[in-house]
Amino acid sequence: MKKCSHSAHESLTELNITPLLDLAFVLLVIFIITTIPPVKDTDLKLPSASKHEKDPPRKANYISLDADGKLYLNTKQIPLNQLLQEILNLRENDPDLNIIVRGDAKTHYKDIRAVLDLCQQANIVKVDLATEIEKK
Repeated sequence: MKKCSHSAHESLTELNITPLLDLAFVLLVIFIITTIPPVKDTDLKLPSASKHEKDPPRKANYISLDADGKLYLNTKQIPLNQLLQEILNLRENDPDLNIIVRGDAKTHYKDIRAVLDLCQQANIVKVDLATEIEKK
């Protein structure tokens, strides 16, 4: 008495290795591409590079407003109507002028807005507002 057909038995004994060969060839190609051949044809004495010092960081200019409404450019107190001329003088010396506006917490916003308007009139694009992290 036959338990299973002869053709079913044959298919179980055969192993299809085509996908395994494809995988092996893909892995072989990946290993060939990713390995870098050593470049050691001749001994060379390479020239040394000169040490380049970093450029000094640009100095930021500070415009400070205190709670009383006094205006300071860096450390010099100036009135608001002279601020534009002072900024233009600074910009002549440094076309890439950086300005940081520092205002006291009790300073009115209209005073800070006036300073920002003057910076805009002087065509200064690098203007930042200084803040502090709130302490809890």
